[in-house]
Amino acid sequence: MIDTFIKRRVLAVQEFAELLTASFRHLLTRPRYLTDTLIQMDVIGFGSLPIVLLTGFFTGGVLALQTYRTLGRFGETGLLGQVVGLSMVRELGPVLTALMVAGRNSSGIASEIGSMLVSEQIDAMRALGTDPLRKLVSPRLYAAIITLPLLTILSDFSGLLGGGLVSLSTAHLSWSEYSQSAYQALEFSDCVQGLVKPFFFAAIVALVGCYSGLNTTGGTEGVGRATTRAVVVACVLILVVDFFITKFLIAVGFF
Repeated sequence: MIDTFIKRRVLAVQEFAELLTASFRHLLTRPRYLTDTLIQMDVIGFGSLPIVLLTGFFTGGVLALQTYRTLGRFGETGLLGQVVGLSMVRELGPVLTALMVAGRNSSGIASEIGSMLVSEQIDAMRALGTDPLRKLVSPRLYAAIITLPLLTILSDFSGLLGGGLVSLSTAHLSWSEYSQSAYQALEFSDCVQGLVKPFFFAAIVALVGCYSGLNTTGGTEGVGRATTRAVVVACVLILVVDFFITKFLIAVGFF
């Protein structure tokens, strides 16, 4: 029983790696389905914008509220911008944005592709000579890689804005004090770290959803299970990969 479980997990990792390799290999050859990529950029990127901005704004606000209580005990409320800026840019912005996008899009991708598999539309594509991986997987992967870093940047700014409003209203700091504190605390390495992670997270969001959809079994009930599995696996992988990326950057002395 344990051997069977391990074999299935190893096989799943192998299939996922093959899916990742094939998706990037398709970038070098034609056809590339640019229209499908633009449509997915609108769905994944612009469609996720409201929830990403709201998440970033209130995360920055809550972070400022909690930090203000701690810093106020030591009379260091002037560091509020520094704490919010570093926390949002380094960690909270990339991770929370990826989790929100995964919750919204990994499930949608798995549901869409799973429904196509159950209704034999993917088999029809193969019969017509169209590669399902090139047509369905690659555009979603490219769209996620392009849009997620941009969404992360907007989430960071939204979080800084939320923290700034709390600083003005609660900590009674001026906007210049808050913004200068945040700006002076941020270094180039902090920004690079916050922009490197979304590229890895984007691959997880898109490919986990596609993999779950392409491996749907059990009819319409299987589509529901694939959707749930895609969200859970994507969120867990984002947190795990975030840990190892941070660990790696610290080990190489990047910051």
